[in-house]
Amino acid sequence: MSFLKKATAAAAGTLFLVGAVAAPSQAKENTTVNDGLVNVTVGDVIVKDAVDANVAAAVAATLCDVADIGSLAVLGEAVDASGNDVTVCDTLAGPVEIVNN
Repeated sequence: MSFLKKATAAAAGTLFLVGAVAAPSQAKENTTVNDGLVNVTVGDVIVKDAVDANVAAAVAATLCDVADIGSLAVLGEAVDASGNDVTVCDTLAGPVEIVNN
């Protein structure tokens, strides 16, 4: 194998390794704001993962004994649009929150 071929192979291998290391850091920056889905958590446990804001509202209303599901659905949509979490109520198990997924 000639020197030029060896140098080209080494450069290509190095670029491949650099790309493989850089890819996970780029994936970490991925955000899911405004995808129509949110999570419902109690304390640090995810009760419902990546569900529609209406489903999240129904779950949070049940856990918090809230009758107005419509206002919780609006909160869920706001969480999805902004990425800011909202605490619906506090329970013995921890706060019930609607969280961006």
